[in-house]
Amino acid sequence: MGGPGNSGGAGDHRGAPGAARAPGIAREIRRLHEQIDKLESLVSDETRGAAPSTGAEPPAARTGEHRLPVAGFVVVAIVLQVLLPERLALHPSWILPGLEAALVVGLTAANPRRIDRSSRALRSTSVLLIASISFANAWSAVQLIRGLVDGTSGSNAAAILGSGAAIYLTNIIVFGLWYWELDRGGPVARAEARRPYPDFMFPQMANPDLAPLNWTARFFDYLWLSYTNATAFSPTDVMPLSRWAKQLMLVQSAVSLSTVALVVARAVNILR
Repeated sequence: MGGPGNSGGAGDHRGAPGAARAPGIAREIRRLHEQIDKLESLVSDETRGAAPSTGAEPPAARTGEHRLPVAGFVVVAIVLQVLLPERLALHPSWILPGLEAALVVGLTAANPRRIDRSSRALRSTSVLLIASISFANAWSAVQLIRGLVDGTSGSNAAAILGSGAAIYLTNIIVFGLWYWELDRGGPVARAEARRPYPDFMFPQMANPDLAPLNWTARFFDYLWLSYTNATAFSPTDVMPLSRWAKQLMLVQSAVSLSTVALVVARAVNILR
């Protein structure tokens, strides 16, 4: 009987260390799962362009976007409107350019160097400014197209091409302003990463390795988007994600295509 008793005792001693190690292994597995969850959360935040959830303020929120590039292109759009012939302008011809200039001055005074202040009044003023430029350019485009269709646009090919080019360039600027103002709630909301889901997918957002941490699109990025859409009549490297973004790009492509096609056709007909 001594043999079996010794065998059972030896089995008990061999099983004890395994039982003692089991809780430790379970704790290590739980710890590994927690680390994996944290890494997945960081990767997800960076991919969406939002700030990592570490409690620290994202770098983009500390430095708002520069005011000068936006104000400069708005001034260019106003000058292009002023240079258009009288028959293409909304009368009196000084009303909309004067209103737009006043709005630019007010927005610049509120954020003279960087766009880092946000309020309902400032946002409404910015939208009103872009809407005014849009309305003035749409009016000019309609008058130009009407003149080209009914043959009252004149016989000067250089003047027709000049008017068409001014409307085309203003169209690029104004839609760039719309994209910039509406994407993810505007420039201040983007800098502070208030909305996790973008309306436009830039290459830097699709591949975070191509850009610094917390990269955010600035005005020139949206101007590039507007230029490529007006030139190619379709998305190129920037993809629209939301429905309003797709609709706005559709409208811009239609306006650009109709303006360029009719202006070039009329100019070629005159030159013949």
